[in-house]
Amino acid sequence: MFGILALALLMVVHEGGHFLAARMFGMRVLKFSIGFGPTFFKVSPKDGYYWFTSAAEKVKLRLWKHDAEKQGPTVYQVAIIPFLAYVQIAGMNPLEEVDPKDKGNFSNGSLWGRIVTIFSGPLANYVFASVFFFGATLYGGKAAEAVINNERQLLTYVDAVPGRPAQAAGVQPGDKIVEVAGAPVTTWNEMAEQISKRPGEPIKVVIERKIDDNHEERKTLDITPTNEDGKGKIGVAPHKLPVPIKDAAIFALTEPPKVVKSIGAGLSQLFRGNTDDLGGPLRMIKETEDAAKQGLAAYLWLLGVLSAYIGIFNLLPFPALDGGRLVFLAYEAVTRRKPNAMVEVYTNGFGILTLLGFALYITVFKDVPHMLSK
Repeated sequence: MFGILALALLMVVHEGGHFLAARMFGMRVLKFSIGFGPTFFKVSPKDGYYWFTSAAEKVKLRLWKHDAEKQGPTVYQVAIIPFLAYVQIAGMNPLEEVDPKDKGNFSNGSLWGRIVTIFSGPLANYVFASVFFFGATLYGGKAAEAVINNERQLLTYVDAVPGRPAQAAGVQPGDKIVEVAGAPVTTWNEMAEQISKRPGEPIKVVIERKIDDNHEERKTLDITPTNEDGKGKIGVAPHKLPVPIKDAAIFALTEPPKVVKSIGAGLSQLFRGNTDDLGGPLRMIKETEDAAKQGLAAYLWLLGVLSAYIGIFNLLPFPALDGGRLVFLAYEAVTRRKPNAMVEVYTNGFGILTLLGFALYITVFKDVPHMLSK
């Protein structure tokens, strides 16, 4: 449920960017839909008012006044299939017959207006990523970090995940892991590496626990990591410390670029044939559900990551994506003429089929086996 809501929210943000930009440039938005398929309910303008209408028009209620000039003809609907969202702007289909005098038509809009309208969807996702990161950091705090070897690295202050080996062994919130199986550890990556290579093997984990402001004690715990895809896991999460609003805001602005960098690294690995960490819609929903179980902060954090991912992914110059549409607009800007409508339609159709095929491949050969192995 939380996974589906997350995807719906992120797509509403995305389409909201397109919607606001289109309205700003005077384009006629015909429909804003959350979900696909038959209408569950809608709010539509008619006879000077907004009307609420349920499925099959069994319920119809007059709401508030509608100003056609200021608010336009947009119908707002929620559809039966709650995945994704879309905005229907008049004239976006290249094959539509267009009245050259129709100023509200997308194809008659200025080149700059059309570019901004297409770009605003990914931009909205990128901006909202910072909003989600800000909420996650302010509500949940931030893990302790330090600059080590000229890199900012996560330290080993931990919280135990309920029901996992670390909690069963007695790990308490704020404990610092200083040694794993006889190997001293300073950073999170060092700790994870030592645990990861010992699935199912009983190990001794030394923790440092704060007694009061001036005293600490060390304890040695016996923990057996679980075997998860051949890697050892003990079930710990970074311990979070409160963060002032100013610091949370700065952190929220600096985190999305890191996501963009990770996308670049991921694409590089994909082109090299490494698909081990590749996941699709099912895995995305599953990980979002898992984050929701960990609390609001973890949920908001993952929403921030996914929002940044969706924004940048949509800017890739691939047919059917916003980046693909921007390529056609760039062609128009350079040549001073619009691209051939049939070429644009067939190219975008090819892109849609390719993306659907890729999503199906990932679902069948990556997501399903990954979920069944859990």
